[in-house]
Amino acid sequence: MIHSVRFTAVLDTNVVFPVVIRDLLFWFAYYDLYTPKWSRTIFDEWQEVMIRKGISEPEAAKRVNKANLAFPDALVRNYESLIPTLALPDEKDRHVLAAAIRANANIIVTNNLKDFPDEYLATFDLKAVAADDFLTDIIDLNHDKALRAFKELVLNKRNPAMDEFAVLESFRRNGLINTANYLHALL
Repeated sequence: MIHSVRFTAVLDTNVVFPVVIRDLLFWFAYYDLYTPKWSRTIFDEWQEVMIRKGISEPEAAKRVNKANLAFPDALVRNYESLIPTLALPDEKDRHVLAAAIRANANIIVTNNLKDFPDEYLATFDLKAVAADDFLTDIIDLNHDKALRAFKELVLNKRNPAMDEFAVLESFRRNGLINTANYLHALL
């Protein structure tokens, strides 16, 4: 299903906040393994979570700005009018689906699958998948490029600097067990 940069994925807040998950998602996007999308509302939530977790407001704003600068075409606009027309188990998630519809996305990457029912998403030709499954699928379809992206992530890891195995262990601690095991097998 994930064949190229033309494959578009909306990233939910819960896969953007954990830095280790975000790093791999962003490096894979940088290597054109898929096209990331998000909305202002998703990033507002991300910023709120960062501040709640003790990151200063200026630092949180800087991180959001850096992501938008790195992927200038990722920001979905004009999705708000769709929100009231959507029905999800948690109304607070409607903005994510609205952004995915407006972006003509193929998938929503979220670790909150219960709030994105398969049957309902199928009516919009969408599917929700967990970050670990999404990243594993990307690796499966392009071993070499995914491994290069991972190695560059490791080379750029600071605060603290980590080797490949420490990064893989941090993936495992953050729910990317299959992703870490797959990358480990490719090393």
